Amino acid sequence: MLIVKKFGGTSVGNVERIMNVARRCIEDYRKGHDVVVVLSAMGKTTDDLIAMAREVNENPSKREMDMLLTTGEQISVSMMAMAMGALGVPAVSLNAFQVAMHTTHKYGNARLKRIDTDRIMNELDQRKIVIVTGFQGVDKYDNITTLGRGGSDTTAVALAAALRADACEIYTDVDGVYTADPRYVKNARKLEEITYDEMLELATLGAGVLHNRSVELAKKYGVQIVVRSSLNENEGTIVREVTNMEKMLVSGVAVDKNASRIALIGLKDEPGIAFHLFHALSKYNINVDMILQSVGRAGTKDISFTVTEDVADEAVAILQKSFPKSNYEKIDVEKKVVKLSVVGAGMMTNPGVAANMFEALYDCGVNIKMISTSEIRVTVLIDESSMEKAMNAVHEKFALAD
Repeated sequence: MLIVKKFGGTSVGNVERIMNVARRCIEDYRKGHDVVVVLSAMGKTTDDLIAMAREVNENPSKREMDMLLTTGEQISVSMMAMAMGALGVPAVSLNAFQVAMHTTHKYGNARLKRIDTDRIMNELDQRKIVIVTGFQGVDKYDNITTLGRGGSDTTAVALAAALRADACEIYTDVDGVYTADPRYVKNARKLEEITYDEMLELATLGAGVLHNRSVELAKKYGVQIVVRSSLNENEGTIVREVTNMEKMLVSGVAVDKNASRIALIGLKDEPGIAFHLFHALSKYNINVDMILQSVGRAGTKDISFTVTEDVADEAVAILQKSFPKSNYEKIDVEKKVVKLSVVGAGMMTNPGVAANMFEALYDCGVNIKMISTSEIRVTVLIDESSMEKAMNAVHEKFALAD
């Protein structure tokens, strides 16, 4: 049996935890299994490296940032190989070049194209535990690239697919996937299983348990994931195509705090305005999420939309540059907002989910600014100050608690 195990930064945050992870991996190795381990950087290493870079250069090149940030994972994998050696088990650490893990040429957010498995299989044939750097790859010009924050999950799933692994286990500092973030909703319940589609929505909407691109890959290649804690032996949450939980109308409540609302007030009410607006943003790779257009009045209309908070100022600058002031009255920006979502495959066959969500928000006095829906999701934009109250009210409304 070939098992791919991924451990996040908190799981390898210090020497004690590194030794703990080493022992857990060795347990499966001594049962006769082949083990491939994917690691993130230790603790807050990536954040510390970013801060250090900013001290040297406030606007460093993306290439050099990728070169710098990938050192964090190299420290983790080499330390882990040393730990396993100290415990009497042969292990080898490999970086993206040594595997090799081929990616697109986009620094900071590259996508995996293919993985050469020969080196890994050769090391496994020698009965070694193979420890691979997560989060990184190599482009066609032999430059080091990174897959974006949380990209080690994607590395693990991609390896599991390429190696045709029998299991892919993602270890974090929580026991699995919960119906809501336990930090805000105290009676949130751990799910035994969840579908790829539900997990993808939750991951995209702010649930930080899995990287959304890892879930996309898992769905595409049929890789079943188990999300577990590295700090205990509890059973985790299984992520797969079909679950036995049809009775659940809503699987979870997610919140995304990285949101800002931009509104163009008094736009000319004429064909092509919306196209020119969003085309201007797309040219600069500004991703837009929720969109609301008002009914035209007196020859004008308003268009509101959400972007991630880190690009809000850039988006406004682009619009001011691209649109003559004569085309609109003003631009409003609101940054103290969050996106609150309910997700569940049961929504497709059960009406009234949105109404129940809106009723819960009404009962606790939370105003809705914008609404967006899909087949298995309802998302609202609300004030950041109302986040915790709204999460608990909606969670209780759909009886998701223990």
